[in-house]
Amino acid sequence: RTHPFNNYKPSHLTVPIMGVQMQTCYDGMKKLTLKNAVASAEIFTHGAHIVSWKNASGDELIFVSDKAIYKPPKAIRGGIPICFPQFGDFGPCETQHGFARNSEWTLESDVSEETTEVVLSLSSSEATLKVYPHTFKLKLTVKLSTSGNLITTFHAVNNGTSTMPITFALHTYFATPDITQVRVEGMQSVSYLDQLQGRKLCEENNDAIVFAGEVDRIYVDTPDVIKLVVSPTRTICIKKTGLPDAVVWNPWIEKAKGMADLGEEAYPKMVCIEAALAKGGGAPVELEGGKSWMCEQELSVE
Repeated sequence: RTHPFNNYKPSHLTVPIMGVQMQTCYDGMKKLTLKNAVASAEIFTHGAHIVSWKNASGDELIFVSDKAIYKPPKAIRGGIPICFPQFGDFGPCETQHGFARNSEWTLESDVSEETTEVVLSLSSSEATLKVYPHTFKLKLTVKLSTSGNLITTFHAVNNGTSTMPITFALHTYFATPDITQVRVEGMQSVSYLDQLQGRKLCEENNDAIVFAGEVDRIYVDTPDVIKLVVSPTRTICIKKTGLPDAVVWNPWIEKAKGMADLGEEAYPKMVCIEAALAKGGGAPVELEGGKSWMCEQELSVE
C-alpha cells in the first residue's frame, strides 16, 4: 500500500539536505521537515502535529495510520496530537481532547539550513472563546538534538485576568512491529484509572505492561522516565517534565475496526504512551492571569 506521505507535492524543488524545509501537500497543508546527520522529523502546521521521527537508518519510530485523513480541521490519526486545553473529557470543552490539534498554528521561527528547531504558536480567537472563555497564547518548540533525540517543549500563557484551567497530553503514537511483543517499563506500583472499567482505580502489580487485548489506562503520578521496549533490539526512552501522568492505550481489534481512520489491521503496529497532565500533580493546572505554564517531552532511542 502506498503511504499517504508519498503524495506530497513540494512547493519548491530546492530541498536542503540538513536543517528545516517547508513543503505543501494535500491542497495546501504546510509540512515542516527537520533533518540532521542522525535523525529527521516532520510536523504539520495544522495542529502543530508531529507525524514522523526517523533514526539515521531511516526507521520510522512514530506511527501514522495509512487511513489518516488530511483534511483540516480533522485531526490526523497518529503522530503526536496536542491535547489542549484538556485531555479527554477532563475539562470544560465538549470536544474530546480540546481544539489545539484541530487548529492551524503559525510558524514563528525561520526556515533555515542552519537549525533543526521550529517554533509554532496558537492564540485564542473568536472560535476558541466560544468553547473556552480564556485569552491565551501557546508556543510549541520542536527540536532534533545532535544525538537525534526529539524534544517537544510546550508553553501556555494566560493573557487574561481570570484563572485558566488546563489539562494536557502529548498523545504520542509509537510504531511497533508487533504489539504482543511490546513492554512498557517503569510503572510498577503506580496507580491507574482503568478506562475500560469506568475509571476504576487500580494499581500496576507487574514489572512491565504487556498487551494481549485492549488497554486504556491513565497512570497517575508516574516516574519522569518511562521505557518503551518496542522490540528486542529497540527501546525508546520517554523523559517528561511537568507532565506527571502517562496514558497507555491500544484499541485492539474491535475498537480499531470501528475507527474509519485507523482500521483493524493497524492495531498491532502501534501503541500510545501519552505524557499527560490529567489527574496527577494537582491537575488541572489553574493558571492565573499573566502567568505561564510549560512542559516538555524528550524521546530518545536506546
